[in-house]
Order: sequence, then C-alpha cells, then structure tokens
Amino acid sequence: MESSQLKAVILDWAGTLVDFGSRAPLRAFMQVFANAGIIVSEEQTRIPMGTEKKEHIRRMLQQESILTAWQKVHGRLPQESDVEELYRQLAPIQIIEIDKHSQMVPGADKLFIRLRERNLRIGSTTGYSRIMIEGMLAKALQQGLEPDCVVTADEAIGARPGPAAALKNIIAMGIPSVSQCVKVDDTAAGIHEGRNAGMWTVAVVLSGNASGLSLDSWQALSETDKNNHSLCAYQKLEGCGAHYLIDDIRKLEPILVDINRRLALGERP
Repeated sequence: MESSQLKAVILDWAGTLVDFGSRAPLRAFMQVFANAGIIVSEEQTRIPMGTEKKEHIRRMLQQESILTAWQKVHGRLPQESDVEELYRQLAPIQIIEIDKHSQMVPGADKLFIRLRERNLRIGSTTGYSRIMIEGMLAKALQQGLEPDCVVTADEAIGARPGPAAALKNIIAMGIPSVSQCVKVDDTAAGIHEGRNAGMWTVAVVLSGNASGLSLDSWQALSETDKNNHSLCAYQKLEGCGAHYLIDDIRKLEPILVDINRRLALGERP
C-alpha cells in the first residue's frame, strides 16, 4: 500500500537540529525587552516559544506580570504599535544571536544520512523569519545539514501553531499524504503545528526549549541532576499532544520504525 510507509520528516531548527537548549531566541527576546525597560525571566520568555516571533512578543506582553511592568515603565498598556516596534528591534539582535548559536545538535548530520538511506524527504519549519536564518542555513550546510525544503514563519500565514508551514513543506516535496509525514519539534507550538497538519509528531525534550540548557551546561550536570532536570523537562512537554517524546534526534530512528509499523496496521495520526 502506498500509504503504509513514511515519506518525509519535517524538522524544526533551533533546539532540534541546531542550538542545543534553544538559547538564541531566548537571549534575543530578553535583550529586546530589556531595551524597553522590562526585565523578563527565562521562564516568562520561554512560555510562547516556537510561535512566529511577532506573535511571541504579543503573547509575552499578555502575561500579567509583564503587562504590569509595562504599565509601570511606560504609563500605559502595550499597544500593537509596541509589538511592531519590538519586532523591528528584534531582527538584528536575533541574527547576531543565531550566528552565535548555529552549532548543530549532536547527531544531526548522522540523522540526515540515515534519513536519506531510508529514502525519506527532509523538510523543515521554524518560528524564525527568512532574513533571520540565512546565515544559520549557510552554517548548517557546512555541517552537512541540507534539507529538501525550508519554510519560515513569515512565509506561511498562521504558521505555528497553525499548519501552514508544515503543509507548504509537503506540497513542495510532493508528499501524497499528511499521514506519511512526521513533524519533529522541541516546542508545544511546533507540535501543534504538526498535529494541526494531520501528521505524526515527535517532541524532542532535552536538546530544546523544555530543558533550556546549553550543551556544555547539560554535560556539566551530575547524573543525579541530569535525571532530575530531565524529569522536569519531560513534564513540561508531556501534555503537548505529541505522539512520542524523545531526548533528542539521536533517538528518532526507532520512532520512525514504530510509526511505519503502525501505518502498516492501518493506523493514522
């Protein structure tokens, strides 16, 4: 049966393929808000992570504590013009931070090789805009990461948590059915993107937003601290709706085997 095997994997970038701990977007948002006189925490900043960046700013400004701080500093409630201005300031800062955090997640290059050996197409989506990731894509190519398709958030209206970017991938790659696709992401918004597109979904936990630690910081933890941190990170994503949760993309291939098994039995996402 044509529909009994996977045809494509659609991967997220920051926290999934590159930038272990998804540090670049975190640092950029915190800097932009600090420039506006608002000190925000990592926790506050990570809540909307994975959404399109302007929407991310909008959702941060809706958090009660940030809303209160904005009123105190600026003497009024934030307006859409403030969202636009913060977003305008974000792009150059984000580009600098992405440039600092473009190292691939361990195993990403080997995953691409294995996916090609399985004759799977490789797509990708991101909450970044196209201008933000041009340098990152060039560095990714140097590290052996060359997907068949890249769709950025500004190229698909309603992307993340909407399905537009994921669906643009499968159209561009000529995939017959959404049930033959797997969406892999480290954020709830990215998982919702895949679910809303009708795809299988895999959440990566320890290399991304739920953990938040850089690779060096993660490796520096004791085994006990790693176990405790891992438990907390998994708890953050266990309710996101993903079909599977894994530590990082090095654990992806057995999941693909299981999805093919389920497809052969007639199951669908």
